[in-house]
Amino acid sequence: MKSKAKKSRKRTVRKPGLSPGTLVFTGEKLVEATSVLMLQYNEAELTETATVDALPLAPSEEKIAWYDVKGLHNVALVEVLGKRYGLHSLVLEDVLDIQQRPKFEEYDEGIFMILNAITFERETRQVQLEHIALYAGRGFLLSFQEKDDDTFAPVRERIRIANGRIRKRGSDYLAYALADSIVDNYFVVLDQVQEAIEELEEEVMYHPNSLTKSKIHRLKVQLLILRKAMLPLREAINWFVKTDCTIVQPETDVFTRDLYDHIIQAIDMVETSRDILNGLYDLYLSEISYRMNNVIQLLTIISTIFIPLTFLVGVYGMNFDNMPELHWQYGYFIVWGIMVAIAVWMLFYFRRRKWL
Repeated sequence: MKSKAKKSRKRTVRKPGLSPGTLVFTGEKLVEATSVLMLQYNEAELTETATVDALPLAPSEEKIAWYDVKGLHNVALVEVLGKRYGLHSLVLEDVLDIQQRPKFEEYDEGIFMILNAITFERETRQVQLEHIALYAGRGFLLSFQEKDDDTFAPVRERIRIANGRIRKRGSDYLAYALADSIVDNYFVVLDQVQEAIEELEEEVMYHPNSLTKSKIHRLKVQLLILRKAMLPLREAINWFVKTDCTIVQPETDVFTRDLYDHIIQAIDMVETSRDILNGLYDLYLSEISYRMNNVIQLLTIISTIFIPLTFLVGVYGMNFDNMPELHWQYGYFIVWGIMVAIAVWMLFYFRRRKWL
């Protein structure tokens, strides 16, 4: 089966010398048009609006407004939302920089978080990262995604349920719920990676080939990508747990601590998978060496059996006149009998010594 070529992501490099806060989208345009899904809700009411040019609502203490922006290439729209809700220019700069590592920042009137949503392609065994940015303020939350995948569909469904916990909480709990949804998907990805490791383990044990080594190496690289995405997030979630921002309510602390436990568990699973792959690579080398030793052993035994036979044939193949055995009536059959007897005795000896 032909494997698909690895796709590299194009990146717009920021020009050196730009002032801090200059808005430049550094990624690749992954959607045709930027879309915005706005949810405004409280415990009793819910309003949903899907649009690309909706005017930002004024922050309200009675309702939470959640803007979910899909497609970051529309810099103007991101700037409009940022200015309407008072986001710092450095926050907007980080929103548009898809190479920004996961982090958590605290501001006077809000919290800002960058995460990576992760998917795993089983056919190519490649990890795909998506840049996700969240900003939660008093009465509102802005989420920014690169793609139009419905990453936050489970959270949106929970909001639609009138008796759900999210409808009773503020934007801080919504930020936690969105981050928790992303982290929960890490476990789905890690399960898929574990299945890929098990398939490689079976291949190594029963039919290793010249491509097995490269498959193990590629999967190790993908685990390295996972590790680089999760390790900074551990620090970011830890800051989320310890934040003193006024919009984060005390009752949310127990949930953020649970989220921190989840990311620690995910990182442990990545480290375990890396150790298994390292062991699998050693097993592959051992299996190849074992198979090669078996081949060399077989060839050595065959060579050892034929050495005395070759000696006999060489002796009687010499063209000397004074060789009485050449004139014996049954000399040919006697030599054959001796050679067969030697071969049988050597095979018996090798098997007795458990060399066969």
